[in-house]
Amino acid sequence: MTKMDKEPSHDQSSISDQQAKQHVRNISTAPAHMISDLGALIEEEEPPVQPQETNDRFVNKNSPHDTRLMNKTSVDNVNEKRLANREKSAHGSRKSSPNYHAASALSRGHSGNKTISRSADRKKSQASRDESAGFKQNAAHGVESDSDDDMAVRRIQDNRSDLDIIGVDISNENDHDTDLEPEEATPAYDHSGKTLYLDACKKFGVVPISYFLRHMNDNSLSMKHHGLAGEGMRPIAISLVSNATITTLDLTDNWLGVDGGLALCEMLKENCFITDLNLSDNNLNKCAAQLCEIIQKNDTLRKVNLSGNGFDDVSAIHLTNLILTTTKLESLNLSHNRLGEKAGLMLGPAISENLCLKELDLSWNHLRRKGAIAVAAGVKSNVFMKKVNLSWNGFGQEASSALMDALKANNVLEEIDLTNNRLTTEGAVLIGKGLTINETLKVLKVGKNPMQSAGCWAIAAAILKNPNCVLETVDFTDIIVNKDFIALWKQVEEQFPKLKTVHGGTEIPLKPKQRVHPLAKVTAFINARNIRLIDFFNKFDKDGSMNVSREEFKQGILQLIQETGINLSPEDIELLINELDVNEDGAINYSELAVGQMDYEGKRKRVIPYTTLRPMTS
Repeated sequence: MTKMDKEPSHDQSSISDQQAKQHVRNISTAPAHMISDLGALIEEEEPPVQPQETNDRFVNKNSPHDTRLMNKTSVDNVNEKRLANREKSAHGSRKSSPNYHAASALSRGHSGNKTISRSADRKKSQASRDESAGFKQNAAHGVESDSDDDMAVRRIQDNRSDLDIIGVDISNENDHDTDLEPEEATPAYDHSGKTLYLDACKKFGVVPISYFLRHMNDNSLSMKHHGLAGEGMRPIAISLVSNATITTLDLTDNWLGVDGGLALCEMLKENCFITDLNLSDNNLNKCAAQLCEIIQKNDTLRKVNLSGNGFDDVSAIHLTNLILTTTKLESLNLSHNRLGEKAGLMLGPAISENLCLKELDLSWNHLRRKGAIAVAAGVKSNVFMKKVNLSWNGFGQEASSALMDALKANNVLEEIDLTNNRLTTEGAVLIGKGLTINETLKVLKVGKNPMQSAGCWAIAAAILKNPNCVLETVDFTDIIVNKDFIALWKQVEEQFPKLKTVHGGTEIPLKPKQRVHPLAKVTAFINARNIRLIDFFNKFDKDGSMNVSREEFKQGILQLIQETGINLSPEDIELLINELDVNEDGAINYSELAVGQMDYEGKRKRVIPYTTLRPMTS
């Protein structure tokens, strides 16, 4: 075997170097778990690889370059095999390693438990480069260098410095990949229901209401007098299903009718934000059953106004069920309806059993006789109601006794309105008896009743007898009182300084006397003195021109007042001059005076028609 056969060529050495570098490059771009396991294996103690001894027969000792080349080639071949074995063993053991799943999670984009610092990696990379430069410098000066294994590890760490844990160059923004890519912006949820409203308007062929669109995001929405009816209410009801901002809704006077009322009921099934609902004057009598049912089931409504909807004794069945079963409603307005005696008989027991209503308005209905008595009995038994309005009904003398019992027994009620209920003096006396022991009532309204001053006096006397009275206002509107009541009320004010009252005054107002026209006074003076009109005018016309100025006429009238005492005030004189100066030229002539007197006489004397009575004939 020749020397050329034994000695490796430079081409073979360069190929081995390239293979080693390619292998290291493959390792450096490997995932983090492979690199970490490989690093652990490299750190294990192994005997250093020594250069194989060369045979003097084949190596020329005088050629150090050839010797180093052979040693380097041999070492590279050994290291290449060793690295391949270690990589294979690391790949086999990493699945059993507890860090395998964490590394897999990291490779899939999960965060893991260890924070990666790019700046720290860059510092390590710089340190690795410095050490590599130092190694080359030491080698150049003949200093003993580290083993090839250490060099491989340094090269791996150096290559990893600018790579992240999954082998991507983190310094290159274009190669950076992440699962946290910004998603496409999704449209925000429409809390106002504007989109639904516009779509519904298009579907039903209704022109959108600009006022509604502008105020859909308000807490309080007033849609009074918009003439919605059924067609206009359907799109609004659809949009209010998802509206989360409106808590107070006023739909007064929109004549919703059956269609609009049913659409509103469907909306109230889903909407859980409206707490105050005004449905007055909407002709909802025919859908009273559905409306009362949905109000009873709705858990958010606290105040409902159903006035002016034509509810009658038939509708009272559903209203009674609502009052009897509701557990959330606090205020209910049923005023301006047609609830009569039968309705009162049904509503009374329901009122007594209700456990949540604090305000009830039954004013402007037809409650009377037994129906009124039943309602008063219901107020007596209710232990939650604080304000009740029974005005403009027909309680009268029949229900006065029941009202007295209610005022005696109820220790929760704070305000009661009995205005215009046909309460007589006897009824006022009974109400006064109820006030003698009442300790909670703060406002009492009994105005516009035929109780006269005597009834007011009876109530005032009852207040004086109750030292625990907490009344703040007593309303006797439009009731004329006499001096006896005034004197007694002064005592009430001394005992209860905070108590205020309103009454109709102490005297019957008289019509003011009709003002006498100044020209009538002048005419009466002329007729009383039997003076001709021309002679009267000549007293002002000193030069006989039949024409006097406004100032001359005024001075003549003042002189006449002094001489005759005619009753003309300065305002009368001014009015008289303005009446006579028809053409407004600043002067009064005789013809103007004559025409003015004739016009006035024509206005004063009116033709009174008489009925001709013909004799009765058989």
